[in-house]
Amino acid sequence: MSSSRFTTQRDVLIVGAGPAGIAAAIAAATQGLHVEVIDARKPPIDKACGEGLLPASLESLAALGFDLRDLLHTEGYPLQGVRFLNGKNIAEAAFPLSSGRGIRRTVLHELLVDRAESLGVRFHWENAVRAIEPTAQSAIVRTNHQTLSTRYLIGADGHQSRVATATGLTASAIHSRRIGLSQHYAIAPWTNFVEVYWSDHGQAYVTPTSSNEVCVAYVANQRSSTATEALSQFPTLQHHLANAPLSGAARGSITLDRKLRRVTTGNIALIGDASGSVDAVTGEGLALCFRQAAALALALKADDLTLYQKAHRRIRRLPSLMSRALLLLDRSPRLRNQVFNTFKRRPLLFELLLQVHIGQSPLRVFGTDGLLAAGLQMLTS
Repeated sequence: MSSSRFTTQRDVLIVGAGPAGIAAAIAAATQGLHVEVIDARKPPIDKACGEGLLPASLESLAALGFDLRDLLHTEGYPLQGVRFLNGKNIAEAAFPLSSGRGIRRTVLHELLVDRAESLGVRFHWENAVRAIEPTAQSAIVRTNHQTLSTRYLIGADGHQSRVATATGLTASAIHSRRIGLSQHYAIAPWTNFVEVYWSDHGQAYVTPTSSNEVCVAYVANQRSSTATEALSQFPTLQHHLANAPLSGAARGSITLDRKLRRVTTGNIALIGDASGSVDAVTGEGLALCFRQAAALALALKADDLTLYQKAHRRIRRLPSLMSRALLLLDRSPRLRNQVFNTFKRRPLLFELLLQVHIGQSPLRVFGTDGLLAAGLQMLTS
């Protein structure tokens, strides 16, 4: 960690060393830019997370130059598809082209840091932002340890981004706000699918992360004081986990479906949750930030952040659509039962929805069937 009071200007300074910030650093470094990252914490960095990398997330990582073989050499678990469980109604579909991966958030973070450092990215840990001074040609960031000058400043510092606040990029529309709680259980996985359990209290989604552990993320409108209380709302899942010891402490979080009016201004840009988000039930958080990172790096290389603004809007369009459809099912038990009954009668519908959701089939596939198009319209209108 640098102790100097002032260092020379770099191309890109990123505030926030979560997956979004590190992915942005990797993408920018592969474009030949000098990149540094600051974070108030120090590794290992953990947070509440479903811990599943769907195929789209892995494809986006590969597009950043990340060697996916590194994931296979670490402790994790292959994911073959997604299963929704709503009472006695079950809808499931396998990933059509490639598998996903369940992996602990701390392990993923370590892999991303290693990849960034191998590209020459410099990290400044335990550097808390104290002030941000944007100018026409650069930005100055003052931390508790040093003062840094940068040509481009990137905010990857979460929903309550200090970069967004300091640069006037906070105007947003919040479509939903829910409470998340994640807990690991020491138990051998009973499935190689991501399982999403639905109830009138919210969802619980289960991701195997190793041969002897699963992660359960609970998402609801009301806060549960403990994982045991949250689990009690899902009897079938409670049966699976009846004798499973807790592994580590539960972690809470807020999940938002939030859209910012703008994610760039001058030489400042936002990425990840700082730039808006979709509800956690979509499982799209990591895939979104990896795609944003690739688009941001191209805009930085071209010296034109308007390219990123346009790309960001395009990248979040489909995940936002899916998020609002799933939240509509969460709010309406009657509609949810109708939809799950339809999934039961027409399993191909769920398969097509999953393919669209993970980017392995175009949205226009629904135009080939009037009933499917009408169903999608019903879910999203």
